[in-house]
Amino acid sequence: MSSTLHKNVTMALLIIVSVMPYNLSVDPCYNYTVLNDPRRSTNYSVDSLCDTGKWVGWYRLFLDVWSVRMPETCVDENKCGTTVPLWLRDGHPNVEDGVVSRNVCGHHLGNCCYFPPILIRVKACPDNYYVYEFVQTAVCNSAYCADVDSINKTYTNNTTVITTTEFRSSTATPMITTTGLIISLLTNCTGISCIQNLLDQIENITVLPLTDVTNLLDLVFNTSEKISNSSSGDPKKLVSEGIQVLKASEKLVSMLVKPTNTFDNVSFIRDSVEAQVFMVGPQVTLNKIPQLDTTHASMDIDLIGIAKNNNKTGSAAVAFMSFNTMENLLKAEFFNTSDDTSVKTMMSTVISATLPKTTNRQLTKPVNFTLKHIRELVSGGSVWCVYWNMTEWTVDGCCVLDTNSSYTVCSCVHLSTFALIMQTSSTPAEDDHLMEVLNLVAVSVGLVFNSLALLTFAFCRWKPGVNNVARINLCISLLSAHLLFFLTQHFLTHIRPLQVLCGVLSGFLHFLFLSCFVWMFIEAVLLYICVKNLSQISSRQRAVLSSRFLIVIGYVIALVVVGVSVGLVPDGYGSDECWIKVEKGFIWSFLGPVCVILAINSILFIRIIISLNSTLTKLNPEVSRMKQTKIMVFKTLAQFVVLGCPWILGFFTKDSKMMEILFLILNSQQGTFIFLIYCLLNNEVRQQYVKWMSALVPGLKSKTIKGAPKKR
Repeated sequence: MSSTLHKNVTMALLIIVSVMPYNLSVDPCYNYTVLNDPRRSTNYSVDSLCDTGKWVGWYRLFLDVWSVRMPETCVDENKCGTTVPLWLRDGHPNVEDGVVSRNVCGHHLGNCCYFPPILIRVKACPDNYYVYEFVQTAVCNSAYCADVDSINKTYTNNTTVITTTEFRSSTATPMITTTGLIISLLTNCTGISCIQNLLDQIENITVLPLTDVTNLLDLVFNTSEKISNSSSGDPKKLVSEGIQVLKASEKLVSMLVKPTNTFDNVSFIRDSVEAQVFMVGPQVTLNKIPQLDTTHASMDIDLIGIAKNNNKTGSAAVAFMSFNTMENLLKAEFFNTSDDTSVKTMMSTVISATLPKTTNRQLTKPVNFTLKHIRELVSGGSVWCVYWNMTEWTVDGCCVLDTNSSYTVCSCVHLSTFALIMQTSSTPAEDDHLMEVLNLVAVSVGLVFNSLALLTFAFCRWKPGVNNVARINLCISLLSAHLLFFLTQHFLTHIRPLQVLCGVLSGFLHFLFLSCFVWMFIEAVLLYICVKNLSQISSRQRAVLSSRFLIVIGYVIALVVVGVSVGLVPDGYGSDECWIKVEKGFIWSFLGPVCVILAINSILFIRIIISLNSTLTKLNPEVSRMKQTKIMVFKTLAQFVVLGCPWILGFFTKDSKMMEILFLILNSQQGTFIFLIYCLLNNEVRQQYVKWMSALVPGLKSKTIKGAPKKR
């Protein structure tokens, strides 16, 4: 009988609340004017401050950005910027007292209440601050004071909450908040359904006192803790739960945002979450808001600039949260990288930054986060600033500005949920060092021979009809691309913080490497035409394309691809490695053209081999059998590299260290093979080399190179 009666009463209460309008506009705790005047401080000396003007409505006292209250004891004369400082004689009320009347006295001529007391109204608000309904004073040079010793930087949860039950488990018993709102969970709800049920009930609520927000957050995280313990082995459940907790937390904290003409702030600390909310209004006089701090993180944001961009309201608010247990749900393992065998470790608490109740949320400048390390940094590990994109951790839009053993500074161009993840390679550090040395040596050797080939093409005298346009431009593109990429990676720590420079460099690298592949394709076409028409590996006048047309093709195609890519995805450049970002499939703006060119070049290469083999077999076998074998073997390998075919190995380097080494060596030596085939093994070029050496080294005689054609 009692159970039935209890359910009926609960249902009636829920129906009553559902039809009652939830309006806090009449409550002075949420409808006041900020009074921020440093002269009112009890530490301020005599000035001409006088409160004989007109007062309208309720006021809340601030010093700088912190909430304060009126002094409850006599204030020394000539303080608060006036000769008659006013103080609250009867003390402040409690929250449950509601609006009360209090006498205000003024200290003058040694008497703490020299003039007749002034009667004002005062209310204690749930978020541990006070509002005052000031009235006009009759005495000039008297002013209401702000007690500097009462600065409240962190609100404490010491107010009375009227509840019918301990709100920590699934129950049908309602919770009555301090504002009279009733919230009731579904009977026997578990896990995500509990949090979703809570979200449904608070969906249309815009403002709640701090006490209610923190109580509801405790409920969310207590429920979340049970889920993480029961579903630790199921990644999908953990991700779903993490997303729900984030939604609930952001929604609840957004309810702390209240209208303000100047500025206001709220902060709290709980076991599972810390938060700071800062609000600015159209009459704000601050040049910048103070740094938002929690125990393990801080944030710098241009909230004043964001507010100015909101032309209609001129206001903005930011909510900054630091979660102490979120890493149990959104684990570091959800950071997907190209190296799936590496070990990922969460190095910071998970933080979240949003702009609640802000119309225009466009950032005016990147936001900087300072994340303290919660674990020791492993030598050789790489630190990544990541954000949660609803399914996994990713680095898009964030980069590392600075890092040391204690903290890392991240810069991001958007707001979301962020964390710091350390990635350590599963391979020994010695192997990584050897790969770095091998890369340095291979790229350096390739650049040297590439430069020699380019100088040879530029200064040697070639026979009429020999067209080296494709090879010259291939050398220029290869040299520029490899050199720029090498320098970018070498100075990456200095370039990465300069996001515009990083994006420009990645776009230029995109253009240069695409130009390399286009020139490889042109070289393959010309080589195929030569083999078909002349049966020898050289480019002569029978080429069907002019030099100018070849140059247009070689560079314009790459320029068009980059231009279209920038137009479609403007923020696609500037990853943490200052290269193309892999998010949103943008990497295919490079891989797509490359795959097409490699496929065509491979087909042309096979056709060239078949054609050469057919031609050479028709020669006199007594004369050319041995030469045929040597030519086929060497030039097959050389042209295979020159035409870029070894780039195909890049698709197979993920699980093979040997393939990675082979890929690095072959593709860094394209310039070397060009120098060998078209310069060093060319008899005419070698003779010119000897002449140059004779000119540089007196006494060195020019000799005919063995195998070179003799003059008649």
